[in-house]
Amino acid sequence: MVDKESLKQLALMGAINSPVKVSSYELSVKLGSSPQTASRRIQELEEEGLISRTIQGNAQWITITDPGVDLLRKEYYAYQRIFEREEDAIELIGTVMTGLGEGKYYITQDGYMKQFTEKLGFKPFPGTLNLNLTKESVTLRKKLDNHKGILISGFKANNRTFGGGRSFLSEIEDIKSAVIIPDRTHYPPDVIEILAPVNLREALRVDDGDEVRIKVFI
Repeated sequence: MVDKESLKQLALMGAINSPVKVSSYELSVKLGSSPQTASRRIQELEEEGLISRTIQGNAQWITITDPGVDLLRKEYYAYQRIFEREEDAIELIGTVMTGLGEGKYYITQDGYMKQFTEKLGFKPFPGTLNLNLTKESVTLRKKLDNHKGILISGFKANNRTFGGGRSFLSEIEDIKSAVIIPDRTHYPPDVIEILAPVNLREALRVDDGDEVRIKVFI
């Protein structure tokens, strides 16, 4: 079983952002274990490819690898779901519609993709699912305007300015996703765009006109 607690403690010590000098004794204090146990756990994490370790003299420098970071993100997402209350979510209902075809272009821009992956906790499929909301859901959707959400910053690339926006984590039939609300959009207020780590049309087996329900966490 993966030792997530030791990985978490190393992350809290800063090993996600850059190599940190870690002694077995220092880690053992945080774990409430013996230095021998802490040393063994470090070795196991290295063997599992979750950390990289460099020995310099009597010191060891540790960095959490990409697979290690991904594992921690999954834990974070799971705990979010545990502690988020039902009253902190709204359910929107809409029918699937074909969009303007711009989703793939924008999502695959490095400036957006990096932010989506880091801030949403998943690497999005290059495309969005667009829903035409019911009248009741349009009213509920306005609640999002009163919440900060997850900020997606604008940027410049290839002599072009790309606008920012906000996003809200969501779920569709237990599939993690996110509603994206650009600062500038060509869509009317009754249309929402949804990101997910999978092709939602295929995963949900839906086509234009099919009804979809989405729980949005605010």
